[in-house]
Amino acid sequence: GGRMERGRPRGEPEEADKGRMKRTIIKDWKARLSYFLQNSSKSNKRKSKKAGKHRNYFRPSPEEAQLWSEAFDELLANKYGLAAFRAFLKSEFCEENIEFWLACEDFKKTKSPQKLTSKAKKIYNDFIEKEAPKEINIDFQTKNMIAQNIQEATHTCFSAAQKRVYSLMENNSYPRFLESEFYQELCKKTPISRAAQGT
Repeated sequence: GGRMERGRPRGEPEEADKGRMKRTIIKDWKARLSYFLQNSSKSNKRKSKKAGKHRNYFRPSPEEAQLWSEAFDELLANKYGLAAFRAFLKSEFCEENIEFWLACEDFKKTKSPQKLTSKAKKIYNDFIEKEAPKEINIDFQTKNMIAQNIQEATHTCFSAAQKRVYSLMENNSYPRFLESEFYQELCKKTPISRAAQGT
């Protein structure tokens, strides 16, 4: 039925609309990005009081941003890059993947066995079990294996699932992120606004 499309033509929006849409998209992005950056700076305050920590929260140089396209790990290792990627996944409604990956990274650093068990259960409840609030897309066998492993939680409980989610992001979301307007803007020599540079 052609009825649905009658309201507006399927063609490209007018140039002016395009510009406006682009600006709105980038503005949305910046709002999300600053949210993730603030949150990650809160959680990292305790860890590093050194001068180096501030550097990552400023907009990266175009050269730095271009490094992110060389390897997915480069992107994840950079605080601003990670926040930008999370904001991008949020715009695609699949931020549970990066949240799960980050939860696993944190889990692997956990020293105390009690904490390990309680974190394992939390990750399971948040991301793995059926109808979990942030359920990730992994196969039934992997889910079952995790359900058995978390009874006696070890650092490798989530390894298989984490690898799967990592490659899902690397092969799907990451290439789309590199093509996004927002990333292209970061790689341009002229910054979106001087204020974002910090002084």
